Order: sequence, then structure tokens, then C-alpha cells
Amino acid sequence: MYPLICKMKIISSDTDFYDILISHEEMQTFIRFNPQEKFLMLNSDDKLGIILRENEYQLRKILHNKRKETFYIGFTLNFVLNKNKDAVAFNDLTKLIVYDNRNGNLKTFVKNKYTPDFTILYTDGSYSAKKKICSYVALIQNKSLKYNIRFGIKNIQNSSLTEMIAVIEGLKNIAEEEKVRIVTDSRYVIKGLTEWMYNWKLNDWHTAQGEKVKNINYWQEYEALTQSKYLEFEWVKAHNFHFENSICDRYAKELIDKYV
Repeated sequence: MYPLICKMKIISSDTDFYDILISHEEMQTFIRFNPQEKFLMLNSDDKLGIILRENEYQLRKILHNKRKETFYIGFTLNFVLNKNKDAVAFNDLTKLIVYDNRNGNLKTFVKNKYTPDFTILYTDGSYSAKKKICSYVALIQNKSLKYNIRFGIKNIQNSSLTEMIAVIEGLKNIAEEEKVRIVTDSRYVIKGLTEWMYNWKLNDWHTAQGEKVKNINYWQEYEALTQSKYLEFEWVKAHNFHFENSICDRYAKELIDKYV
């Protein structure tokens, strides 16, 4: 049954509430939502309404993240629902997020333990508002536990983007590896690929705000580099004495310090 691809359409408004039609294949239901008070009314009298109630956590994430001004009559959005327990697990920072893009059958899920004998890619980036540049570092540990490092400067002014560039450059240098563990302190890098991108593509690369996704060319390059790969994503807290993450952070800052 899951994942379910659904569509929402705002069909009317009444004071502070919006009436929204939700549909999936031949099923449909109506909900009411107040963006100001975050008040949601669900219909439990039909099958799709029951499904939405079972997956209320995911529906609320979409509605709560929309800015108030992006609620208007005629707004449409395609979105995907996964099993609710899986969706909740994706926000557990202690778990590994798996992105299996082999055999043309993309699967994402969470797991508790590492898979042994992986090439590991540690990444980080740094941004200087003064110099208006970013630096990236990709530290690659092969299966023999030897390290290789890649780094560079980019004339961009976006710290989140440079975190993604670090992963892109790292993956380019291990293109032959099928199984890779990516260790990063950027949730943007992880969630963008494993959660957000699927919905963006359903909406012709638009966000839940109805706006064009920023840095589409980088996201598309990132996705292309994951073809036929099995990736494990591990999130680590920045500046928390993680050995390899600290090395990447130090190198990234030194690169900017040396840049004239």
C-alpha cells in the first residue's frame, strides 16, 4: 500500500480556515486547516480520511511548514505518505538513514547498526561572510582504513550548499564504490536526498511553498551520483569532538583563512 502519492488542493476559505481536498487515485476526502493556530480538522468517515488520521504526523509536517501567505485558493501540491512509524523514525538522529538506489528501485529506510566493510565519506564545509566564499572538504576512508582527502574553494555564499558540494565532490572520487557510508553534520544534505527530493520531483521541482527549489542543478548532480549505489547516512553533531568531522572542519576553515 505504501508509499501513497496524494494530491492536495485548496478549494475555499472561511475566515481563518482553508478547505482542502485530498485525493489518492479514486479516493478523496476533505480537511480543514487554520495556518495561524495550526488547527487541523480531519474526516474519519471515509477511507482516505482514516489513512490521513493514521499518518497525521506527516500531514502536519507539510501544513505546518507552509508559510501562511502560501495558503490560497487554487494552490495544489503532490505529496507522498510513508508508513507513519517509518516517517517518525527518519527524525531519530541516532539511526542510520539508508538510501538504496540499486536496480532502478529506490528504497529509503532506517536502521540501527552499521554495515561493515564500507568506504566511508566524511564531509564538511565552511562559509566566510567577510570573504564571501565557501570551502568544502571530503575525507575518504577506504576499506583498508587509509585516508584520502579532497578539498576546494567555491565562490558561493551558501553554507548549506557547500555541505552538499562536499558530498558531491567526495562521491565523484569514489564513483566505482557501490556501498558508501556518508558521515555529515548537515541534515540538509541527508533530508534533501532521502526525503524532500521525492516530493520536489512530484511537483516539477517546486517546494510545498509553491516556489522553485533552489540549486536544482546541484541537487540533480547529487542524485545522479547516487545511481546504482547503496548509501548509509550518519548524522553527527558539529563541533562535538568527532575525529574525522573535526578534521574536515579544521581543513575547511584553514582553506578560507589562506584564501586571498
